[in-house]
Amino acid sequence: MYTCKDAITLLLDFIDGEMSPEDAQHLREHLSGCAPCIDFLRTYKATPGLCKRALAQQMPQEVSTKLTEYLRARIKSAS
Repeated sequence: MYTCKDAITLLLDFIDGEMSPEDAQHLREHLSGCAPCIDFLRTYKATPGLCKRALAQQMPQEVSTKLTEYLRARIKSAS
């Protein structure tokens, strides 16, 4: 049986289907009795979609302009 630390370390392989059937079964057994790991797995699976949506958002033009001006001023002062 896996510990929570083992489970978290192995989640990517589990999600990608890169675990042996035996290891995947051991992980499923752990997950079946561990609510915190199930919550972590749900969050882990949701992360790529959340990142895609966040990256799809456009920065308001005013903020973009001010940020660009600020960074250019910092670069010039560092030179």
